[in-house]
Parts: sequence; C-alpha cells; structure tokens
Amino acid sequence: MRPTMTPADPHAWFPQFYGNPAIRTLASACRWTISGRIREETPDDPTKPPKRKAPIDVRHLLAGCTSSCQHAGPLRGAFALDETCLLTLDELTAAIPKAANAAFYLQAQTDGLLVLDIEADCPSGVAADLLRLPGILYSELSMSGQGFHLVMPLPKNFHDFPVAAGKRVLREEHGWYELLLDHWSTFTRQPVPDRIVAHVNAATTAPAYTSIEDLYAQLAVNASENSGASPSDVDTADDMPDIPYSQAIIEQTLASARHQLRDPGDFNHDMSRWEFSVLASLYGWMRTQLRAYSALGVEYSTGDTAWLLYKAALDVIPARPKHSERRNGRPFLLDRAAALVADREARSSSTN
Repeated sequence: MRPTMTPADPHAWFPQFYGNPAIRTLASACRWTISGRIREETPDDPTKPPKRKAPIDVRHLLAGCTSSCQHAGPLRGAFALDETCLLTLDELTAAIPKAANAAFYLQAQTDGLLVLDIEADCPSGVAADLLRLPGILYSELSMSGQGFHLVMPLPKNFHDFPVAAGKRVLREEHGWYELLLDHWSTFTRQPVPDRIVAHVNAATTAPAYTSIEDLYAQLAVNASENSGASPSDVDTADDMPDIPYSQAIIEQTLASARHQLRDPGDFNHDMSRWEFSVLASLYGWMRTQLRAYSALGVEYSTGDTAWLLYKAALDVIPARPKHSERRNGRPFLLDRAAALVADREARSSSTN
C-alpha cells in the first residue's frame, strides 16, 4: 500500500520569510494577494485582449466567477486595498500554498516599514553597498535572481522631507533601485545566497550609505512637488471625439517640437521618464496652437487636449510592449497624456 502524501508546508519551505519579525508585522494586514496575468479587452481587437501582470482580486479567484462577471479571462485585478479583494498572509498561504510569489500593498507610514527594491541591472558595487546598510530587517532575491528586496524600518528623518513623504516611490536617477513607500511589493521568499552574504560581509571599503536615513535623504531631497491631480480627473471617453482643427494642431505641434525633444540617453534610458518628458514638451508647443484656435471661438476640453497630445505622441514615441497595457480603462499612453494634462491644469489653476 502506497503511503499517503501530504502537501509540504510553505512555512517549512521558507522559514526565513514566515518566521521573520518584520514579515510577521505585515502578515496581519489584509493587503496580501498574488500576481497574475490580467486580460484586458481592447477596442482594436477585443478577441485578442493583451495581458499584463498585476495583483489580482484573490477573493474573487477563490470564490470563482459568477454569471454576472464581465471581465476578460479568469482573473481580475485587485480594485480595493482591503478585505474586499485581499487576504492576510496566513489566509493567502493556506489558500494558495504553491504560489510563486506574494504581493503586498505596503503603506510605509502605517506599517512603519519600507521596501528597498534593487533592480537586476544595478551595478554590483552599488548593490553591495545597499546590502551593507545597517538595520536590514529582511532580505531576499528578486524574481530574476539578480536583484534584491530589502525590508527596512521607516527612516527617523522620514517627515523631514514632506514632499518625498507623500510619494509612492522614490527612484534612483538611473533606475538601479527604489524605495517603495505606498506601493505594491512582491516577495519571492528566496533568501540571499550565502556566497553573496559572505562577499558583502568581507568588504573593507567605507560604504556609500551609512544608514537608511542617509539613503532616504539622498533620494528625498530631489523629490519634486506634486500637484495632486489625478489622470482620472480628465475624461477622454472611449473614442477620440470630433475635435475642430485637430489635424492642423497635431501637425503644427510636431513641426515646432520635433527638433526640441530630449533623447532617452538624457534619462539613462528610463523610457517611462523619457516618454513623460516628450509629452510635457509636446504639451508646451500644443498650448500655443490651442490658444490660437481658441481665439477663433473654439473651446477645447481637457479631454480634447489629452487626445490631441496622445495622437501627437504616437508620431514620435516608438511603440513598446508597455503601450499595450491599459490604465484607467484607456491605452497606457493616452492615460499618461491625461495625467500630464491634469497636472498642468491643476498647477495653472493654483497660480491664478
């Protein structure tokens, strides 16, 4: 008679993770789920919706779809940061013990912790200095096996930088690492290999950062003020409306801005930052055109402006996979255009 096989306990697989005091501090918060491939319908071809990886509504996954469900595919994204969609860590572990990674929505000011996310392309010397930071409460490998996740206590000087304290993420200028403050963080539960720990401990040179306070201050001092505007403040509708003189505005904007745009190299090839810079430049030139046509009695809504900006951007920004994603129910770049328009309108209103 063959013996009955019982499933292994994840707590035994990953004792460093489940037994860590910092992780246990976060465990009782009902903000845990897993990441999954979410399908989203597109107006171009609804029969072939793209996929994007996102934290899922895990309660819906466990309960199963009903006849009223209208989302594409078996999964839907988490739309609330509480028990509506999410679980505690113990509930998640019991329900899906073989999940490859867990996702937690970190709220640094509430949790008293932050996550230092070191990217796979971070130079080894910089990564080693970060791994030498005193006070690391938990460390692990990233999904690629080349980066690291470090859980750190909230810096004592956190509130010395009010602008930075209100950010969701503080990112190093090259994109090598970032501090997650109000953001999803994934946990692989895979410990840092002993050989890396030994190499870091053997370092004799002075570290670049003496404390988490030192690192935070270096990133926080460059944080810029945010208008507080949301891209959702701009209604773009499902399809581009009939906008007077739209083609002329787009062509004249592109003719004026084409040789004035910055290069991706100016942003260390961080394409998201470069694309937002392009949108900002196009918006500046487009405002001149909009004012000219407004003088003829034409009124342009913020949604009109976002659509015009989006169409102009498509002419100068090369396509990349991220553009197939959707944000706030619209194409990624259209949402980025709406975000910029919302921000500029809010800033303009505050100075009038």
